[in-house]
Amino acid sequence: MKPPTVTTGAAILLLTKELSKETWPDFVKLFSQGNGWDHCFCVHFHRARPLPKDQWLATRKLRAARSRLEQKQLIDKGCSHGILVYVNEEPVGWCQYGPREELTRIDSMRTYLVPSQMKTEKFWRITCFVVDRNYRRLGGAGTALAAALESIKREGGGIVEAYPVANWKGKSFGNMSTHGTVPMFKEAGFKRMAPFGNTNVVMRKKI
Repeated sequence: MKPPTVTTGAAILLLTKELSKETWPDFVKLFSQGNGWDHCFCVHFHRARPLPKDQWLATRKLRAARSRLEQKQLIDKGCSHGILVYVNEEPVGWCQYGPREELTRIDSMRTYLVPSQMKTEKFWRITCFVVDRNYRRLGGAGTALAAALESIKREGGGIVEAYPVANWKGKSFGNMSTHGTVPMFKEAGFKRMAPFGNTNVVMRKKI
């Protein structure tokens, strides 16, 4: 497992670790807090398409159990990547990243209007962010993004694509921050490529 990354601020110290079999308990703890992500366990973009109706489950608890098992199986096979953010050894944030081959859901979305395959370069995606509501606006998402980009660089780099929110439409920060924000990605060197639905945009950076 790669060593943790530490970021210091005026009143908080943020530490990051890669998602792995060793950090799986921390991932489960973060995603079991009932903050709105407890049903997903960040498997949405791993599924190439929506589940058929005959596989829908009636309750949030059942959906959470299935997603948790699916994510654990992906980790055991080395097919899931992400960054966990910690404060005082407690997991408080998350960023999902991975090669296109792992996160294929976007390719089948009708609102995805840019070509995803690169002939000569590896292609990566940064899809989701989670920050505990008690630790928002303290730099957790930006810290996770920086750690994800460093991990991608260690793996040889390539084209990195993200899908941040550009149009808030009056919705709250907590409800709309799942994919990050345009200013955060601009600060990290990403450039806009195309709109992505009604509220998001596609942004890319070469590493």
